Amino acid sequence: MIGRLNGVIIEKQPPLVLLEVGGVGYEVHMPMTCFYELPEKDHTAIIFTHFVVREDAQLLFGFNHKQERTLFRELIKVNGVGPKLALAILSGMSAQQFVNAVEHQEIAALVKLPGVGKKTAERLVVEMKDRFKGMHGDLFNTESEFTLTAPATDPSATNDAEAEAVAALVALGYKPQEASKMVSKIAKTGADSETLIRDALRASL
Repeated sequence: MIGRLNGVIIEKQPPLVLLEVGGVGYEVHMPMTCFYELPEKDHTAIIFTHFVVREDAQLLFGFNHKQERTLFRELIKVNGVGPKLALAILSGMSAQQFVNAVEHQEIAALVKLPGVGKKTAERLVVEMKDRFKGMHGDLFNTESEFTLTAPATDPSATNDAEAEAVAALVALGYKPQEASKMVSKIAKTGADSETLIRDALRASL
């Protein structure tokens, strides 16, 4: 099991990060709520990981905090929730926001997440609420202000950022037409892809 990586960020293609550790490049899938907090390319990052082995692939999922990884591991234990859906859930909500939604039985908020229907949302509330019992109250208190780099002002860069944002939303489970609509609603000149993804996800909730 690969549980932690400490290396240099080589590429950032939301929601994927390529981290070089000891000359080896690891592709890590990260929730967007974690992706926003990463340092810039060529900087060192520490990522807590969960390794998933399937018949057709071996995947690494990464998180900035152990608490987020703990929540991810609890999520994929829920019937009908796989790693991809868990990634989408934690991209649309921070760990603390998800805990709050479960504790307050906010089904409507959960249904707005890609791949989460009413039955899945109800199952999440029932099963996750039971899992939270006995856990320390501030276990998932990992929210922090997002620090984003200054946006580019080149119009062509804006177009690239919008395309990258749409691609990231599709990778998280949104349909291409839905992803394009989400980005077009909040698009603004000079915004980078991370800002567009963040704003699109926030606006959808």
